[in-house]
Amino acid sequence: MKYIETLREGEKLGDIYLCKSRQSALTKSGKAYENVILQDKTGTLDAKIWDPGSPGIGDFDALDYVYVVGDVTSFQGSLQLSIKRATRADEGEYDPSDYLPMSRKNIDEMYQELMKYMKKIKNPFLLKLAESFFVENEAFIRLFKNHSAAKSVHHGFVGGLLEHTLSVVKLCDFYADQYDYLNRDLLITAAMFHDIGKTKELSAFPANDYTDDGQLLGHIVIGVELVGLGIRRIPDFPKRLASELKHCIVAHHGELEYGSPKKPALAEAAALNFADNTDARMETFREILMGTATTDEWLGYNRFVDSNVRRTTEF
Repeated sequence: MKYIETLREGEKLGDIYLCKSRQSALTKSGKAYENVILQDKTGTLDAKIWDPGSPGIGDFDALDYVYVVGDVTSFQGSLQLSIKRATRADEGEYDPSDYLPMSRKNIDEMYQELMKYMKKIKNPFLLKLAESFFVENEAFIRLFKNHSAAKSVHHGFVGGLLEHTLSVVKLCDFYADQYDYLNRDLLITAAMFHDIGKTKELSAFPANDYTDDGQLLGHIVIGVELVGLGIRRIPDFPKRLASELKHCIVAHHGELEYGSPKKPALAEAAALNFADNTDARMETFREILMGTATTDEWLGYNRFVDSNVRRTTEF
């Protein structure tokens, strides 16, 4: 099949893709058209059906596998597909593994590396808490290893939550080396747990969409609830330590306007916020650089980083 990341402007396309969404819309002049998002394991592609009433446009819905024929164009620096024909594909005509976006890194190797950092935790209560999720809970481990870290923006792929968590843990471990007043045990534990709420905020692939709890509560509240449940299963877990760990999770977005119920009041919470934001922003830039249609140095304005983006000569 022709993977989305290999597509170039001007190509004619005829292949099977996963329909992530399909929505009706109107042009400014009132003409009906449809917005379609197509997906494979290498990314997503914005597509338009400019003539929804055409006999070549069949009946298909979101999460169907669809054979599409169309022309690859470019709009505001991003690829777009103008769909001429579309029909639902029959089971057996496609391999579902081709359509789930995957981490570029080996999931099992990343998890083993995460376990090495977990073993650095010396505090027996924090270590027991981490082990109760990341070693003893097989259902949680399966979910965590294969979940995404976002619906879009950064790490929105299978293994994305693990990849992001590992990066944040590694940055936090570096901060603990650099600033010796930081509580390494608290910081590494908080980094491991900071986004576990996303296992319930977002549904599994291929949907990878917000659940009811994701819409109503969000991953920060869900994460604190999960950590609280884990803490209550450990006899004599220190109340002050529990509050410090929960605070790090509650404050990890840094600012109230970014969704944190509290701003960082602990140095460890501030360090976690910096690590989380660093990894999210750098992955966002990677995805912009890898996913832009143009080969020009200047890639145009991107709303996620609120700036015009330019490639370096080294890229």
